[in-house]
Amino acid sequence: EVQLVESGGGLVQAGGSLRLSCAASGFTLDDYAIGWFRQAPGKEREGVSCISSSDGSTYYVDSVKGRFTISSDNAKNTVYLQMNCLKPEDTAVYYCAAAKIPPRSWHDFGSWGQGTQVTVSS
Repeated sequence: EVQLVESGGGLVQAGGSLRLSCAASGFTLDDYAIGWFRQAPGKEREGVSCISSSDGSTYYVDSVKGRFTISSDNAKNTVYLQMNCLKPEDTAVYYCAAAKIPPRSWHDFGSWGQGTQVTVSS
């Protein structure tokens, strides 16, 4: 059974940092891309970043480029999202999801985790 579990969210002041973790079970990262998504209150869920562990390729949406870094530890079957210089507009529930490589769009991702809340105070 494919399962993803997010952790690492919390409350942080603007300018601070958090590292989110996405622990995968039931499959190996070598065959999948992992994406991080977020959903703020009253807004649609949006893709933030993704990584294909098979070749290390990464993608970031413009709003987080230069501030967020996605990485994977295949030995631990875990993907991380390091978030620096956080802004109040980053406040959201963050989810990770998996897609068979290569994903063609955000819609290819599924097997959602339960999410972890990130709150950035001004």
